[in-house]
Amino acid sequence: MKKLVLIGLVLAAVYFGAKQTGFIPQGREASTSASTDIAVSTLEAAYEHQQSNVQVRGSGRVSTVLADDNDGSRHQRFIVRLGSGQTVLIAHNIDLASRVDSLAVGDTVQFYGEYEWNSKGGVVHWTHRDPEHRHVDGWIKHKGRMYQ
Repeated sequence: MKKLVLIGLVLAAVYFGAKQTGFIPQGREASTSASTDIAVSTLEAAYEHQQSNVQVRGSGRVSTVLADDNDGSRHQRFIVRLGSGQTVLIAHNIDLASRVDSLAVGDTVQFYGEYEWNSKGGVVHWTHRDPEHRHVDGWIKHKGRMYQ
């Protein structure tokens, strides 16, 4: 099992490295189920190994919509339950990206951003474009609309 997790992390690192260097264009995500499995296993492995600063892609159902965090940069916050049962807090910067419209408990969302570990399941942030072009652009997809 550990070898499988390690292989998944290596493949994800190669993929994201290729994407950052331009070998895979920004905004074009692989659509095969194998790439989805790698993305999910990367997020789950990051939680299991208490890793942070990991680019992840995933999807799940909104289990809780929280009040905005208005300290410093404003963030729309909601909790997503992954297919594995793990929950993750999404902190979407609404000073740099549009608010996710009409988000409700039970909605399915897809996301791409940077994972930060915590004991409650972790946080995904950087779900927006970086105006300084120093960080990989992230996104949230909800009801067919992309929020960056």
